[in-house]
Amino acid sequence: MADQEKIGRPWNNDELDAIIADYFDMLETELARLPYVKSHHSAALMERIGRTHRSVEFKHQNISAVLEELGLPWIPGYKPKRNYQSAIFDAIDRFLSARGSVPYQQVPVAILTVEEGEDAPVFIDPPNLLPEKNRPWQLERLIKKFDPVERDFRNRSLGKAGEAFVLEVERKKLEKADRLDLASNIRWVAAEEGDGAGYDILSFDPSGKERLIEVKTTNGAAKTPFFLTRNEHQTAKVRADSWRLYRVHLFSQTPRIFAVAPPLETVVRLRTEAWRASFD
Repeated sequence: MADQEKIGRPWNNDELDAIIADYFDMLETELARLPYVKSHHSAALMERIGRTHRSVEFKHQNISAVLEELGLPWIPGYKPKRNYQSAIFDAIDRFLSARGSVPYQQVPVAILTVEEGEDAPVFIDPPNLLPEKNRPWQLERLIKKFDPVERDFRNRSLGKAGEAFVLEVERKKLEKADRLDLASNIRWVAAEEGDGAGYDILSFDPSGKERLIEVKTTNGAAKTPFFLTRNEHQTAKVRADSWRLYRVHLFSQTPRIFAVAPPLETVVRLRTEAWRASFD
């Protein structure tokens, strides 16, 4: 039963730590593709901390919103809401700092099958380029500490798994178009030659035109930012007719792709993040 004195009052650290730990317990089960009942978790939590069902559900949605900003998976049943209590940022920081491996678990490639159809399209429209938003400073600090761009960039197993997934998508797309000849000629260039080509996969459209596909993969949402190298950017300019960026997202749950064509500056916001330093 809810504690009436808590209604309308901010959550304390013990309550926040409890709901975040329980949320990640559900999330870990979600990523492992095991069954669980959200309402059972909520009922147990309400009994433990004395908060109302509405308050618990709203806080779950707050947690989803922060995880989305961090480029991490979140529970689809709790749609992100951004009316944050500032203390939630420190609470999530405490959890990730102590048990940061939980949300980074990579689902094996073998179970990431291509699910194409009217009810589960692999390809979706890209997100719109929106004006820059002002985030709470505590959230900005959290994003810098658990940088989703750097994390995805350094996660080589995630990158390779995303490329393998796109390879399967492209083959099935050409097979469906009755172009088995083209499907058999798709090449995983990044695996064969390394990352110097400026793209990862050489594929084709059904007419036989080359598609140079650069794959960027995240377990986060569609709007999770990513690194683009100078070589990839240059290749996109020189081979604009053929080059495409495939942004694979929600990879550990329901993988989806949106494709971006040059000129990139019209669809994404590009910022300089690093410089090559030399003495000659």
